[in-house]
Amino acid sequence: MDKWNLIIDVAECHNCHNCVLSAKDEFVGNDFPGYSAPHAAHGPAVIRIERRVRGSGHLSDAAYLPRLCNHCDDGPCLKAGADGSVRKRHDGVVIFDPIKAKGRRDLVDACPYGAVVWNEEQQLPQTWFFDAHLLDQDWTTPRAATVCPTRALQAVRASDAAMAERAQREGLRVLQPELGTRPRVHYRNLHRIDCLFIGGSVVATVDGRVECVEGAEVNLAQGGRAVATTRTDAFGDFRFDGLATGSGAFTFDVHHAQRGQAQVAVVLGDHSITLPAVRLN
Repeated sequence: MDKWNLIIDVAECHNCHNCVLSAKDEFVGNDFPGYSAPHAAHGPAVIRIERRVRGSGHLSDAAYLPRLCNHCDDGPCLKAGADGSVRKRHDGVVIFDPIKAKGRRDLVDACPYGAVVWNEEQQLPQTWFFDAHLLDQDWTTPRAATVCPTRALQAVRASDAAMAERAQREGLRVLQPELGTRPRVHYRNLHRIDCLFIGGSVVATVDGRVECVEGAEVNLAQGGRAVATTRTDAFGDFRFDGLATGSGAFTFDVHHAQRGQAQVAVVLGDHSITLPAVRLN
């Protein structure tokens, strides 16, 4: 049976907040019996975007992570709301019942992702419910995805086997897989959020001037083992991304046929590293 999944490309999210605003526009003040009571105009939103900044100087970057209900197949909210307050539909969508969940503030804390918000006026826990009220009217994608100008959000209806194969093929990951909740929201380029990079610029003295070196080969190694290889761009810049926090000691060997070579040692801790200019001899 095909079920709904959401793929979010972190590299394509530019913090426009269209998805956030669409959810506000759709849910605030609107009653959808069987799906949701009206959402609050103020307070935490059911879709939010977190910002992560890495590096420094000209090699710093910012990435944005949309967070919302993961529609987990084995979510703690389903167990806590087993009396019918929370239910999983046959198409994979999780619904917080607007009547049975009344007064169940404990369901907010049941979610390990912080995706459930409390509506004080309605005395209800509420989430982004995949715009199921629209999907049940033959919409082919939730509104939150239709308004994304970069298509960073993409709704996919597929069998569990097909989705697992796609996730493997495209390198999709879920948030906090160690929780074992089996989320149906998958992320592309999640390394922009949970991994670090080491980068820098390569320069050399040419005719008495310091110039950027394009096309220098940069080899990354750890413990004598080759990890990755890249080449500097037109500005002499290079970057190795997707490195785990606290990876420890690395060495760089930089070589250019005409400009010379250099070796640099670094230790990667809790933050990405932007190296001082690497000068070739």
